[in-house]
Amino acid sequence: MDEEPERTKRWEGGYERTWEVLKEDESGSLKATVEEILFQSKRKRVVESHGQVRLGMMRHLHVVVDCSRSMEDQDLKPNRLTSSLKLVEAFVEEYFDQNPISQLGIITTKNKRAEKLTDLAGNPKKHIFALKKAVDTVCVGEPSLYNSLNLAIQTLKHMPGHTSREILVILSSLTTCDPANISELIKTLKSLKVRVSVIGLSAEVRVCTVLTRETGGSYHVILDESHFKELLMLHVKPPPASSSSECSLIRMGFPQHTIASLTDQDAKPSFSMAHLDSSSGADLSLGGYFCPQCHAKYTELPVECKVCGLTLVSAPHLARSFHHLFPLEAFTESPAERLQTDRWRSHLTPHSQMLCGCGAKAVSFCSRFCQACQGELKDKSVSTCPSCGSVFCVECDLFIHDSLHCCPCCIHNQS
Repeated sequence: MDEEPERTKRWEGGYERTWEVLKEDESGSLKATVEEILFQSKRKRVVESHGQVRLGMMRHLHVVVDCSRSMEDQDLKPNRLTSSLKLVEAFVEEYFDQNPISQLGIITTKNKRAEKLTDLAGNPKKHIFALKKAVDTVCVGEPSLYNSLNLAIQTLKHMPGHTSREILVILSSLTTCDPANISELIKTLKSLKVRVSVIGLSAEVRVCTVLTRETGGSYHVILDESHFKELLMLHVKPPPASSSSECSLIRMGFPQHTIASLTDQDAKPSFSMAHLDSSSGADLSLGGYFCPQCHAKYTELPVECKVCGLTLVSAPHLARSFHHLFPLEAFTESPAERLQTDRWRSHLTPHSQMLCGCGAKAVSFCSRFCQACQGELKDKSVSTCPSCGSVFCVECDLFIHDSLHCCPCCIHNQS
């Protein structure tokens, strides 16, 4: 009992004597301290997310959303359910933007049951439409973690070995009502190489800790809505590719979009295969993407052919996923004061000087401005591309690594 006061809970570490970090300047303003805290947070994101690790290109992810009675709590406005579904919508859009040849499905759990909101598919519009309708869901009973994971397994266990199998659980309740021993299910998940991650909305739960540890996933508890969004976006980036994952040739089709002329007598309107199981109805159309193997028709890509199972993608989809195999090298951090020295200026290449378009004064310009946004470098440190020596601010460093995936100055030099 005497040792209890000396022990510190993990969640208390982030709040211990935080007021000591805030310091006023000569005018009594806290602006400089706040900017420093934000800068350190950005630098932490840059360092943590840009490791040189080979990532998987094809993912199969099930998102499990808790719709139990606890989702009616109003610590997130207007309530947990509405806030969670809105953030999941943004996550779905970003997920398919960064992983265009991957698939995603949504599962809801309430009243001790689990049901599929959407099946695994590569069409973000389908998932977003279902999420918008789910806002009117009545939150009742308790969730069932076992039933949710078991439902996801039934689909994921049939996925090929060269793809990643993932489950992301958004859990609000502190309890789970399971029909069987979840420890046995965790062993099954581990044997099937299914990675399970959990985002908690209330507090840490022991079973989730064991679940994520055994399957190689991550477990976080949110602090507020902005932190919730940040945790969700961490799952946009694919997990590291397993060394034991299968390496095999993947059959893919690259259909061209064809539009039949209205004057063509042989052209006949037809339904898309993607609309056959749609409750929203389907429209007859003349054109579309036709599978090169079985000639089944689809209106959007990417998609897995329902007839022959061939993965149908476009070349841009594949190109946008290629950067996961060969990630952009992390930029080096350098103190901003070094930019003003002649030694640093001598490292600027003729190509980077040409970007400024100011002739002989290019070196001076490059040393004071970010070469991406052309904004003045005001932070204490800057990011430097190890290949071309170009300097960038922290915001542009994040954008280049998270969205662009290539150094703009290196691309300019090659062209």
